[in-house]
Amino acid sequence: MLLQASLLAALPGIRHGFFTREGGVSGGVYASLNGGQGSNDRPELVEENRARIAAALHVSPARFITAYQIHSPDVIAAEAPWAREARPRVDAIVTRVRGLAIGVSTADCGPVLFADAVARVIGAAHAGWKGALTGVIENTIAEMERHGATRANITAALGPMIRQSSYEVGPEFVVRFRAADADNERFFVPSRRDDHALFDLAAYVAARLDRAGIDRVEDLGLCTYADARFFSYRRSVHRAEGDYGRHINAIALVE
Repeated sequence: MLLQASLLAALPGIRHGFFTREGGVSGGVYASLNGGQGSNDRPELVEENRARIAAALHVSPARFITAYQIHSPDVIAAEAPWAREARPRVDAIVTRVRGLAIGVSTADCGPVLFADAVARVIGAAHAGWKGALTGVIENTIAEMERHGATRANITAALGPMIRQSSYEVGPEFVVRFRAADADNERFFVPSRRDDHALFDLAAYVAARLDRAGIDRVEDLGLCTYADARFFSYRRSVHRAEGDYGRHINAIALVE
């Protein structure tokens, strides 16, 4: 149910987890630890799953928060829990409040968890291709700095996401990345279909972290599409399943 990055796990007073789809109460395409409030799963089952996630993070369910994600570069600083209906429309959360767990939901996009154990500031970012391209990584780091973090002290971990061998994109996608930076060509390799390519989202996110000056970075190296332990939007489309679950990636200051 719970996977951890060794670099984050070694930090004192910080609890985190990249949660798989195992260990919950949902059924069908949502089996079983579906934490996605935007899915069509039964709300009471999603809330029970999220309560289990909160318990694993050593916080109460009311103190575990996620946002209404919109594939943006936008970040918010959380000072207190918010209700489900009041979720801000952002794709990253930063906090320095002890006992408040912050998380992002994913089903192929890249989850990135951040921590400055010295300044006691943490962050969670939902880095799909659009958010990563438009600056969600850099904006999360900048927001952490506004709350006392120092780039030299920030550790970042990349969780399960779709990997290059499973991430075929069309020519317009490649053109958009080339237009942003010619060096982005290195994140693509040809696919079997003409004019299509395979995109390395994890390497792209890692490169953005490196360019932002984050030296301590760990990538779990797991693929949501290829590994049945994870929900995958793309896999659900290929199987014509109609909907899909979301897994949770979260971090908390627990001391």
